Amino acid sequence: MRGIMTVHAETRYSFPRDIPAAVAHALRMLERDHAAVFGRQPSMNEEDASADVIVRYAENECDCPDRSEAFGVRFVESGGRLRMQIAGRDELGLVYGILHFSRQVLGVEPFWFWADRPPAKKTAVAVPCDPFDSPEPVVRFRGWFVNDEVCLIGWKDPYPPTREVWEPVFEALLRCGGNMVMPGTDLPWHGVHFDVASEMGLWITHHHAEPLGAKMFLRAYPGQTASYRDHPDLYERLWREAVDKNKHQKVVWVLSFRGQGDKPFWEDDPTFDTDDKRGELISRVIRRQYDIVREAVKDPVCCVPLYGEIAELYRKGHIRVPENVIKVWADNGYDKMVSRRQGNVNHRIPTLPSSDDGGRHGIYYHVTFHDLQASNHLTMFPSPPELICREIGAAFRAGAKEYVLVNCGNVRPHVYALDLTAELWNKGTVDPAAHLDAFVRRHYASAHDDIVQLYRRYFACAVAYGPHEDDRAGEEFYHHPARQIIGHWLRGEAPATLPSLHWATGVIPFPEQVRWFACKVGEALPRWQALREDAARLLDALSPEDRQRWKDHFLFHVELHVSGCAGFAALCKAYEAYEAKRYPEAFVRASQALRRYAQGLRTLREAEHGKWRHFYRADWLTNIQNTIYHVDALRKFLRMHGDSPDLFLWYRQYLMPESEKYIYLENTHRNPLSDDELADRLEEKFGLAE
Repeated sequence: MRGIMTVHAETRYSFPRDIPAAVAHALRMLERDHAAVFGRQPSMNEEDASADVIVRYAENECDCPDRSEAFGVRFVESGGRLRMQIAGRDELGLVYGILHFSRQVLGVEPFWFWADRPPAKKTAVAVPCDPFDSPEPVVRFRGWFVNDEVCLIGWKDPYPPTREVWEPVFEALLRCGGNMVMPGTDLPWHGVHFDVASEMGLWITHHHAEPLGAKMFLRAYPGQTASYRDHPDLYERLWREAVDKNKHQKVVWVLSFRGQGDKPFWEDDPTFDTDDKRGELISRVIRRQYDIVREAVKDPVCCVPLYGEIAELYRKGHIRVPENVIKVWADNGYDKMVSRRQGNVNHRIPTLPSSDDGGRHGIYYHVTFHDLQASNHLTMFPSPPELICREIGAAFRAGAKEYVLVNCGNVRPHVYALDLTAELWNKGTVDPAAHLDAFVRRHYASAHDDIVQLYRRYFACAVAYGPHEDDRAGEEFYHHPARQIIGHWLRGEAPATLPSLHWATGVIPFPEQVRWFACKVGEALPRWQALREDAARLLDALSPEDRQRWKDHFLFHVELHVSGCAGFAALCKAYEAYEAKRYPEAFVRASQALRRYAQGLRTLREAEHGKWRHFYRADWLTNIQNTIYHVDALRKFLRMHGDSPDLFLWYRQYLMPESEKYIYLENTHRNPLSDDELADRLEEKFGLAE
């Protein structure tokens, strides 16, 4: 049927009786969205045949595609009026149909909450009466792992996080077409995270260190030895308890076996000293878990994460996976489908199924990561989006498209990359340049071309710390290595090499390691500073609403790179001066590092306006405050080298007027300058501007 239907404030909605919780959630979203656009609450009633928009279950094959999660939009003329019918094949079909209407008709973006992008106010929307069938997503199970979620944990006072925190996360995922979530890491069982996810229609899944969603062994049995060989009955009791708790929900059951604390179990049990022994136990445990699930659940969906050491054992043929279980391959945390770096070991073994590896496959993929080395936790993914598109595309071509789990971190800092990966799991292929242009136009009202160019420059600014295209540093690069350097320095362990930095520098003496980092951040800092200047200059061309969004979702990231990069550069200069016994200069350089790192902390605080109050107060992973603590300790240590014990000697030597140096009285000149004031004055005296 051709024609135009008008949706406006008085548009009436109808929905079925006895709807499941997931559809009720979606209808509440629709009600809120309608009010946001038209300024008044809509009329919503059960089974109202006279309504303008009728949400209903599909009744025949003509209503929508005949597959799970499908929906169709149809238009009928009745009583001289055009009416829209949104027909869903099942509960998620109805949810996706409602959210399709919200986006395409009301203009509500998937990340409206996280990007502070409310829909535009309107008086009416003209809707062409063209039938629509939802396309089938390329990926069957597609979703997020809400991992390293310290910002979500610290945002509100209650712990574990409440519905107030989880509902916006799951809403954004559903709006992106996702249907699966791993809601958090090692959160207390009494938390609502799994319940809310299930209520909203999502499949739930579990961390590979918590197979079947079971409690950690040592948390359940403190004082026991965490050994399946010694206590199979205790492990299996936990697995059965978890299956019984979740068997009535939609679950992608995770079969896995690692040690306590998410590490290989043989680190605590040296009797498993060969690959064959390790693989045999893992295979036996996976089979036992699989059987336990099948005893309680008809036709369960199960997966095995081939992560870390398990992937290597599988590649070598030491692990057997039951037929029909999804094998989930993982990237290295930097979006390359190779094995991840473990400490200083970086084999970069390809992590995609071989052509002769049958069965079902999927991937676990990071757009944010935490590895205490060079990852991006608070900032956007540092490599170009072309890398994401190429790697996920290669995974799909290798057959790994049954399952995609994206590590979404704390959501808010990673909106752009999450939007991109959602388009990939829905469509299979994406033109990254076209996607970036569309993303910018959806989120900003003006200066589109300038914003696109600045985004592209962002990906070109990152520190290239290694030879591979994915060796690009996030903000943790400026903090974890810096704190390790300070600790090594203050413990008096220099000039011996610092082994924990060999992943970056190789095995070289400590002074050369410091110079290596100085070179890397020194090369990148001018690029970041130039980008910050140009991004700040653009503020004047933006509307007030766009201006705040630009600060929160672009300048925020650039500022964390500038402050961290500059802080690390100054720290390296402090060590260079210390090595040469220029202690006052080293003190000044450490003070400059402190000042720069403190700017990063201010950047977090400035982003905590409105509903985001306290969002970054639990920055426990990058932990800028911890870096400041270390640098401040270093600065005090350096002041002991020549200004101790009275904290007056440098003032007398470098700052006191010559006319006073030899005639002053101690009772009038012994009020020591603070570290900050002394550093500022010595900086000016020595001409040590950054």
